[in-house]
Amino acid sequence: MAPDMEPKSLLLVAMGGAFGAVARYAISEWIPSEFPWSTLGVNVVGSFLLGVLIAMSIINEQVSPEILLLVGTGALGAFTTMSTFSVDVIQLIDSGKHMPAFSYMMANFTLCPLSAFIGWRYIPMLFS
Repeated sequence: MAPDMEPKSLLLVAMGGAFGAVARYAISEWIPSEFPWSTLGVNVVGSFLLGVLIAMSIINEQVSPEILLLVGTGALGAFTTMSTFSVDVIQLIDSGKHMPAFSYMMANFTLCPLSAFIGWRYIPMLFS
């Protein structure tokens, strides 16, 4: 078995994934809307948090490999969602809402990498 596929690693990813998926579902239920604000929100927040987590693991070495698996791969991987984003775009287009679909795509394509960059570049400075 490859080192990354050890039972402990799989358990950490599964536990984090369960938490992230439940959190995403709860937020989507909490913010119902015709426009997919909840998916955009979790994608932006999750990108920011992953940027912070990865930067802290690289720059400050403050994050263990186990935390990266639990929080980064598991929780944030399940919290953010490309598949729901894709279906949201298709549903908006099918509903004839072309401009909202375009705006939603551009918001995800712009805000998610930007928030990851901010988390990666600036937040770890506060802890160093």
